[in-house]
Amino acid sequence: MKPKVDPELCVGCGLCVDICPEVFELGDDGIARVANPDACAQLESCREAADSCPVEAIIIEE
Repeated sequence: MKPKVDPELCVGCGLCVDICPEVFELGDDGIARVANPDACAQLESCREAADSCPVEAIIIEE
């Protein structure tokens, strides 16, 4: 699985970082980004973060 964050949609709420800090982080601009894409394959929390995004800015490619 490969996570991606659409910076055009992200509102910087930080929910993905709270749910899955092993994969996501907030950049200096306040927008979420993928810090460790390889960790997503082992973590159910990665998909939970994508499902919980209020603006659907996270996409998980299989």
